Amino acid sequence: MSNTTNIVLFSLSGFSATANYQITLFSLTLLCYCLIVVVNVSLILTVILDQNLHEPMYVFICSLCINGLYGSTGFYPKFVFDLLSKIQVISYEGCLLQVFVIYSNVLIDYSILVVMAYDRYVAICRPLEYHSVMSVRRIAVLIGLSWLVPLCCLAISITLTSTLKLCGSKIDKLYCENWSIVKLACGSTKANNIYGLILTAFYCTHFLFIACSYVQLVKLALKSREGKRKFTQTCVPHLFCLFNVSVALLFDVMYSRYGSASLPQSVKNFMAIQFLIIPPILNPIIYGLILTKIRNKIIYLCVMTGQRFKLRVKV
Repeated sequence: MSNTTNIVLFSLSGFSATANYQITLFSLTLLCYCLIVVVNVSLILTVILDQNLHEPMYVFICSLCINGLYGSTGFYPKFVFDLLSKIQVISYEGCLLQVFVIYSNVLIDYSILVVMAYDRYVAICRPLEYHSVMSVRRIAVLIGLSWLVPLCCLAISITLTSTLKLCGSKIDKLYCENWSIVKLACGSTKANNIYGLILTAFYCTHFLFIACSYVQLVKLALKSREGKRKFTQTCVPHLFCLFNVSVALLFDVMYSRYGSASLPQSVKNFMAIQFLIIPPILNPIIYGLILTKIRNKIIYLCVMTGQRFKLRVKV
């Protein structure tokens, strides 16, 4: 990755509003990161350890949780370190890497949700063909593509950004963000803008695909009591997660490109990081609470762990 500028370090000016609350924010951030790790790892282990959960839908949920851990690792460790540092800076290469991890995480989330919509469509609209359509090989291909395509998209975006000559090194955020780097460019950013529009349009088609799938699912679900039960049990959590990710992503895009400079820095900071906090926590909790098989298995594991702990204490 070639650096065509003389910029070696970026300063993260978003931390200017955190100076008086560093210890409090450090504690809350550490707690939030631990919560993300615990809820996601718990759901991943639950799916892996229970043979009854080795079904396409649960495998996709597991992939969603692994992605939540991947994205959180790109933000939280650096953020926690910066909260305790006197100077908040990040290297040019580290900045581009952080952009890659954080935003590929968001796109992977969306891709997995598309795959899950397809899975629910086949399960409810074509139940007799479900096991032949959702074969082990197809599941592996769908999961592979849901990760590979976003990673390639972000790799192209980062490559285009790395070719820009920059005239500044101040990023008005708590972390590195692609559009913030592009705005520092001295010359034309036409290629970046065009590619950004293409990428946005591509992921808008993802949303349209999900919407069309759910139109068909709702039509079918209304025809029978069994259809309603299946829709409520397996599709409602997916819709919650889709809404969660979509709103968070839209919020970030609108703020990054059209955010007002007159807003207080603390408000800007919250708007910038909410999509890094809410989806990784809510997604596994939503699936863990609503899906009966996962909820029952987690309760069973917690009870068994508690009983074993009591026995050890008595001994």
